[in-house]
Amino acid sequence: METSELLKRVRQIEIKTRGLSRNIFAGEYHSAFKGRGMTFSEVREYQYGDDIRNIDWNVTARYNEPYVKLFEEERELTVMLMIDVSGSREFGTMSKLKKNQITEIAAVLAFSAIQNNDKIGVIFFSDKIEKFIPPKKGKSHILRIIRELIDFKPEHRNTDITSALRYLTNVIKKRCTTFVISDFIDEGYENALTIANKKHDVVALKIYDKREEEIPSIGLIKVKDAETGAYSWIDTSNKKVRESHSKWWKQKNDLATDIFKRSGVDVANIRTDQDYVRSLISLFKRRGH
Repeated sequence: METSELLKRVRQIEIKTRGLSRNIFAGEYHSAFKGRGMTFSEVREYQYGDDIRNIDWNVTARYNEPYVKLFEEERELTVMLMIDVSGSREFGTMSKLKKNQITEIAAVLAFSAIQNNDKIGVIFFSDKIEKFIPPKKGKSHILRIIRELIDFKPEHRNTDITSALRYLTNVIKKRCTTFVISDFIDEGYENALTIANKKHDVVALKIYDKREEEIPSIGLIKVKDAETGAYSWIDTSNKKVRESHSKWWKQKNDLATDIFKRSGVDVANIRTDQDYVRSLISLFKRRGH
């Protein structure tokens, strides 16, 4: 992409997603993702009803009056975006490609994190780790992330969610909130997901297209596997072919749903032609209660 075109696209996404994160997600994001715990704030005189376990015995002895420690939530988080950049993200038959939907969602989350004074980092993955951007704060950092989201060219086209999750577990030492943004058309990642979710707070955002659920009857079509590059002809007017595809999709979808449930991972299913704002707010509200 030409530099001028890239900057224009970055600006468009910044304007749209920064507004969304500021006006819609600010409170929801804050309540949905908690800080690392409680940190000491100050001491004050004991009042009726205070928890006696919080009495500061050193200060109490000094002043001959009971004093208690006050704590406040340590808000600052580290947020990681794990972005699937495999070939299947280039699929899309409705209003936008999966990768465009992923870019906007990731940008909204990045701006929400920055407005909450959180650090944000990114792992781009295919069947290898394509790029790691360490967590930082600041607008210039966010704009770099958006530039990469728009213009990143992966070296590989297949998917390996397991190795990506293992990389996350190894490279990020302190507990963080991680959004895995993928179509999750992969298998065998349950164990790695469970381990990652024990160390971190993992959230799955499953992006899919309407035509992955069902193929319309439009006759003979030539299709390309985005990950392997192999072409094949499909007779979509054949009812058995359409039913076979729908069955395949349902099995993949049910498998992913089952894995998320067993791993204790919250998930939002987001279709390319649907409003991701609703899905994210619904997710945040579920987590905030």
